[in-house]
Formats: sequence, C-alpha cells, structure tokens
Amino acid sequence: MTSTLTQPSVDRAGPARAGTAPRRRTRILALPEARWAAEATTLFLLALPLQLTGAPTWTWGPLYALAYVTGGWEPGWEGLKALKEKTLDVDLLMIVAALGAAAIGQVMDGALLIVIFATSGALEALATARTADSVRGLLDLAPSTATRLTPDGGEQAVPVEELAVGDTILVRPGESVGADGRVLDGASEVDQATITGEPLPAPKEPGDEVFAGTLNGTGALRVRVERDASDSVIARIVRMVEEASETKAPTQLFIEKVEQRYSLGMVAATLAVFLVPLAFGAELDGSLLRAMTFMIVASPCAVVLATMPPLLSAIANAGRHGVLVKSAVVMERLGQVDTVALDKTGTLTEGSPHVTDVRPLRRSGLDEDELLALAAAAEHPSEHPLARAVVDAARERGLGLPATEDFTSAPGIGVKAVVGGRTVAVGAPARLLDDAEHPSAAIAENLEESGRTAVLVMVDGLPAGILGIADRLRPDAAATVASLTKLTGTAPTLLTGDNARAAAHLAAEAGIDDVRAGLLPQDKLSAVKEMEGAGRKVMVVGDGVNDAPALAAAHMGIAMGRAGSDLALETADAVIVRDELAAVPATVALSRRARELVVQNLVIAGVFIAALVIWDLAGTLPLPLGVAGHEGSTVIVGLNGLRLLREAAWQRAAGVGSS
Repeated sequence: MTSTLTQPSVDRAGPARAGTAPRRRTRILALPEARWAAEATTLFLLALPLQLTGAPTWTWGPLYALAYVTGGWEPGWEGLKALKEKTLDVDLLMIVAALGAAAIGQVMDGALLIVIFATSGALEALATARTADSVRGLLDLAPSTATRLTPDGGEQAVPVEELAVGDTILVRPGESVGADGRVLDGASEVDQATITGEPLPAPKEPGDEVFAGTLNGTGALRVRVERDASDSVIARIVRMVEEASETKAPTQLFIEKVEQRYSLGMVAATLAVFLVPLAFGAELDGSLLRAMTFMIVASPCAVVLATMPPLLSAIANAGRHGVLVKSAVVMERLGQVDTVALDKTGTLTEGSPHVTDVRPLRRSGLDEDELLALAAAAEHPSEHPLARAVVDAARERGLGLPATEDFTSAPGIGVKAVVGGRTVAVGAPARLLDDAEHPSAAIAENLEESGRTAVLVMVDGLPAGILGIADRLRPDAAATVASLTKLTGTAPTLLTGDNARAAAHLAAEAGIDDVRAGLLPQDKLSAVKEMEGAGRKVMVVGDGVNDAPALAAAHMGIAMGRAGSDLALETADAVIVRDELAAVPATVALSRRARELVVQNLVIAGVFIAALVIWDLAGTLPLPLGVAGHEGSTVIVGLNGLRLLREAAWQRAAGVGSS
C-alpha cells in the first residue's frame, strides 16, 4: 500500500538532558490515509446495525456504498496506475475481491474487507511519518547558531552551516557545542550521552575532542572546528539510521514479488473457472456463480487471519505487560533472534549515578555519615550529576546538611565551600591530591579498578575520605542475561560507549563475557553489521540516540522506554515501556509461541481452502456451503490465535525465559 533550537537553561536542578529536543509528532488525522480510513469505518459501523436489525435496504445500502468509495478509491486508483505500468498491484486485487463479494450479495463482507484494508494503510502511513519526523528532529540536538571568534578577537554569531574547518568557536557554560572539533582552551565537563551513552559528563581540556549537539557544563571552551556541519557525528547518525533502515528493503521487495504472483494467479484462476465451462457450452449464470464461489473459497482471508490473530494477540498481551511491539511483522521476527547485543547505560544499568562506597580515612576522625554529610553540604549548590548523587545519598540516610558558605566550583577539578566553619573540598583525587603515595590515592585507585568513579573529600586541606560513585546494575539484569542466553543459545554481547574498565566490571556482574567498550555510534553499527554478516539474527537493546543506528540496522531493535531518546523509541521495533528488562526474554518467548500457532493456523487454513476449491472445481459446491466453509475456517484459526490473549500465555513465556 502506497504508502530553531532554544539553548537549555542551567539551574539548580542541573542542565537540561541532552537529547530532549522538542518532539515532532504527526497527528494521525493529518494523514489523508487516516482520514479516509476513519470515514470508511464510521460509515460501516452506521450501516451494520441497520442491516442486522432488518432495516430496509435503502437505509444501509447507500452507507455501505459510501464505505466502499471512501475506503477504496485511493488504493483502487493507485492499483489502476500500477496496472497502467503493467503491474498488477495487490491493492487493486483487494478492491476487486470486495466488489466481487458485493456482486454476489455479500455486501457487508466486502465493506469489512475495505475497512480493514484502509485501516492497515493508515497505520502504515502513520508509522512512516513518525519515523521520518524523529529522524529530522534529531538535527535539533545541534544548535542552529554558534559563536565564531574573529581574528581581531571579536565574536560573531553565525549559522552552524557557515562554520568552516579551522574556525574557532566559543562555547559558553550551558550551551550546546556547535560543531565537532577539538578544545583549544578552557576546561569544563560536557554531557555527551547523546553520542557515547556515558551517564556522567566527560571532563574536557585542551586537546580533547567534542561533538556537535553535546551539552557544555560550567566552564567556557574555545573549540577549533574539525568537521563541516554536514559531516558531524550527529549528521552521520541521521544518515546511518536512514541507510540502515533501507537495508530491510530486500525483504519488502520479496514480499511484493509474492503478492504480484499471487495477484496474477488469482485473476487467471478466476477467469479460467468462468470461461472454460462457457467454452464447452455451459450456461452463463452457472459459470458466473461457480467463478464467484471460487473467488470466495480461494480468497486468502483464512490464510491472512491464520497469521494475524496469534501475532496481534501476542502484541496485546505484551502490551498489557509493558512492552510495545510496533507491528505483527516485528512480533513474528522477534522469535527468529539468535544473538543479542545490549547497551550498558540505561539498559543494563539504571542510567544515573549513585554513591556506592563511603570510605572515611582513619586519621580524619570522621565516620561514614559525618563524611557524607560534609561532602553533600559542599556539593549541594553544584549542578554536576556527581554532586546530585552525593546529596541524594545523604538524604537517603536522613542526614542533615550543615549551612554552606563561600561556595566555588572549578570545572574538571571539583567544588570548595565552608561548611560549619570547616573548609571542605570535593573533587577528582588526581586534581586535589598532591601526594600520589597518600593512602587515599590507593583507595581511589582500587575503586576505579572496580569500575567506580572516585571522589576525594578534603577537610581543612587534609584528605578525609573517598566516595565511590557508579551507575547501578538493574536488579533483573543478571537474570535477563541468563534468560537470553538460554533462549538464543549464545551469551549476549555488551556494546557501550563507556570506558573499558567500568564496562568490564559491570559485565562481570551481569554475566557477560564479550565486552566492547569505548564505542561511538558508528562503531556499534559496525559491530552489529559484523554479527549479521556472520549469518546471525541480531537483537539490539538500547536507549540512547547513540544506539539508534544499531537499532535500525539490527534484525530487531528494542528500546528502553523510560529513559529512551525520541529517536531510539521511534527507530526501535519494540519499546519496553516500564523499563523492566526481564520483559525482553519473555517477549521473545511469546513471539516463538505465536510463530508456532501461525504454523498451526496455516495448516488448518490450507486444508480448508484446498478442500473447498477441489469441491468447487470437481463437483458442485453450493454457494452458501462455500461461504460457511470459508467463514468456518476463518473462525477456527481466529479462535486458535486468540489463545495468546490469556494471562497464562505471558506467564508461560516468562517461565520459558527464566527457566
């Protein structure tokens, strides 16, 4: 079926999360396909009760006729245009089938076919429009203008498209970086979760690389532009998503070839059933009745219904348990997965830093609560995510925060404040600690070896203790990894932009051996293509913009819904709305059960169609009996598929995944 950026403000709650560009949404009724489908459905629902209650034909007949016209004119017109190009489109065949049903008195059946056909086209058009909106909206992550420094030391606001390689731009605190480049001067922390997926801002100093669309922290940076706007990482992500989506086209081409052959076969067979008896002297009325009966009993309705109820029931059941599967095709393909690639931050982990260790030094005379309270008081005015983690940890313990005076913050170093008459400094051990042999340095090194971020607390100029901060593993992560390993026969792979040490530590906790760290979006995409090139059917589970190309290229892409970026949610084939990671293997198991029922239904439908066609061709099949047999097979396969609506079906799938 044919189918300007506002700079984020920085307040005490912290900088706006990168990736939260205004969401573009296509309203469904803005699509012509949706409007025609809605009108056809409304007319059908008005006519049906009138017919069933025995109202005169003149009351419901015109309504059905209008339903035929509103729902069928557009696909019919497209089918005629395709016929002009010597292609018999399935759209035209479906319209002819509906008209054929009306010709032999099955007006309601034909109208229902039109309504279902039009609704399917509207949903397809909406999905296409939503994805296109999301891909275009990705470009909003980058600012529309940047501050270019002129040779005489002045400043000039210019569109980012006018920036050239070698230009120098100024990125003030709280601004988005305007171009891919390298820091010439200044120090700051940059939130680049949209590119690397790392949950914590990355410290930047002269010589470090920065990316367009990432969010600067509290320091000012002078950046030399190294890539044109059209070649930035963000722009390349857009192109990769579009190109990866197009790689699914061969499957669509195969389906179109099957539809074309089926269309030609149906037309040829129906004409033969009608014309051959006439050639041997049969009566016109009898030949026409036999041909119409053949069209009904040989129609693919039962075959189509054999496939859809199990898949749609599985979709509905998964939806009740917080999993949005976007189409029946997705539900079917989920069961084919034999390899899983997992993102780290926001997928295996909760996606936000937490204090995991509080280690006071014996010489300080402080206990854990006292150390944490002093650190939290000093960090309280700060906007940094690590500062919020420290403050949250103190509040979770019910600690009161002393009054803070003379607060200062140094990007890349830490904060300093007077807390209850004592000078407290909190920051990176390497920047605050002069003595590399101090015992606190060894504690910090041990924490970092275990995948945590070490934060040193200084009181009155002396080291008082170390805090360990890390992104926590989801409670169900290890069980999910084990379930996916059992279902696919292969342990999942971890693909992350985070550093190798933190990734390896977390992977060990989750039970993952294959760890690929420090990956940019194109690296994740390459890893997926490598797996698929080896003949694997890969499912990628992620949540960020940086995961979108891999989600699009994979056999199946699943996004974590609560923290997922707009692009990841639109690109993915399914969304875990409630962020319950254990729902992933349960959905895969449910898909496999649905595929089993599809095979059962296809056998049932095939037997009925073959028997009725043989009866019609070899004997005399009464039209009412042909309709009854055809509809009977449809009811049987429909009820068989609806078994997956039961709660027991989900529980069984969850049990298969966890057993």
